[in-house]
Amino acid sequence: MVTIPAAAAIPATPVMTVYQFNGPLEMPYYRADSFARSGTSTPAGTLTQGTSVIPCLVIRDGLPLMDASGTPYVGFEVVVDPRRATASATETFRRAVNERKTMRVKNHHCPPQVTNVINVRHLYALEKAPFFSPPRSGTAVSPSSGSDLDRIVRAFHTSPQCEDVNRQLVGRRAALERAWDDFTREHTGRLGTATQLDHAKHLDYSMRTAIYEGHLERGCNAYGACERNIIVLSIRNRAIGQCLARQGCQFPGDFKGVSSSVSQYNIWDEYLTQISGLTACYLRPDLASNDRYAKLQAMYTQSVGDAERILFGGERDLQALFPENRLADLTAMRHYYHAPAMGKCFPNHDRVEYMSGAVARNGNDFALIANTRIKVGAASGNGYQFEEFRFEETPERDLVRTENNFPGFVVDGRKVSLRAPRSCPPYGIPSGCPSNQVGRYRTTPSWLTAGRPIEISCSILDRGESCRGSGTLKTARVGGVCDKEMRPVTGVH
Repeated sequence: MVTIPAAAAIPATPVMTVYQFNGPLEMPYYRADSFARSGTSTPAGTLTQGTSVIPCLVIRDGLPLMDASGTPYVGFEVVVDPRRATASATETFRRAVNERKTMRVKNHHCPPQVTNVINVRHLYALEKAPFFSPPRSGTAVSPSSGSDLDRIVRAFHTSPQCEDVNRQLVGRRAALERAWDDFTREHTGRLGTATQLDHAKHLDYSMRTAIYEGHLERGCNAYGACERNIIVLSIRNRAIGQCLARQGCQFPGDFKGVSSSVSQYNIWDEYLTQISGLTACYLRPDLASNDRYAKLQAMYTQSVGDAERILFGGERDLQALFPENRLADLTAMRHYYHAPAMGKCFPNHDRVEYMSGAVARNGNDFALIANTRIKVGAASGNGYQFEEFRFEETPERDLVRTENNFPGFVVDGRKVSLRAPRSCPPYGIPSGCPSNQVGRYRTTPSWLTAGRPIEISCSILDRGESCRGSGTLKTARVGGVCDKEMRPVTGVH
């Protein structure tokens, strides 16, 4: 590799991933020469959601390939193909990400052997590696179960049907569904009745969603456990009393369909199941010595009894689990949001813009500016000088800075709007919370005004974030006026 003088160096393009939330499994790419002549009329092939690539700019007649609006169609080198990936892909991905972070280059031009291009707006700089379950490590004693349904769920997690789900990266949501169908056919009459196995399946799906929709770092503290109960309550209320196909409900009591609906609980998206343990057999007894899995198992054990009562119990169970709330508010609570995870906005910073994909130029050198925010500077020719706008999320605030990583480069003016920064509420929560100093701003869901935010309280045996405490009975309150984390909302249909 040619050594680049420090003054001329810019960051290399990062590893990027093919991703479109709840989109088609395959995304088209094109021959560079064909795209240069006739645009996107003739795809050359497809890349699967979750494919990680190193992008670059294909230069033709002295300019990068772009569409009429200035969106780059970038060349790529595949790092991990999820269709063919094995467990070694995790380290392959991490190594490539780390190498690209420290690499400096003169420009982002492709080498001559790159012949295909893809719309850069299908690529995102996502740093979570492909996830595969650890291999089995001998035998271990299964912990005692709390109920018949819990016993069946744990049996499923130790079954060969469950073990097959995460062997491949692609199609894990469908693979989990097939695994439960096969497990049910084999074990009906042996582990329980058909109804019991069906209920166990619904419980398993609901617990997976509750654990991974919640904040994993909260572990077994009272707030985290209450959060899981609220998520299960939202699942229950979408399948009982209201059953809408657009929310994944196919019949009354379809907790499995509701809890795994991608449009409602986005953790079930194709790509997101490739990078998490959502579909894994995390209750395997042999994993209890692994700190990560021991914590997941403890979170499950802490919450599964409450979840079973919420899903299959009656109104008295709801009143017992959420004693300070009106029953009508509880049964109409189908929606919630996590404020820190909502859209980032910076109303106090002018000329900050998100670049889904643009080209910057410095003489005959071109750089790809994609999936990042910039601070727009002075106009220069057909574009603008700029600096990268960076922020670090902390529990209390966004720490903001700018970095001049592309000195001398001018970003394509077609991709700069110079609109005034959009307004969004402090912390992404409704008004009413006094605050002397705002640490971050977030958008709110479009449906928020259709309902009413409520505070939900739970009486929980708090075992701490590590899940290793003996347990202290505490009352957790989620969604209060100044709760900047989880926001339950009642009355949205």
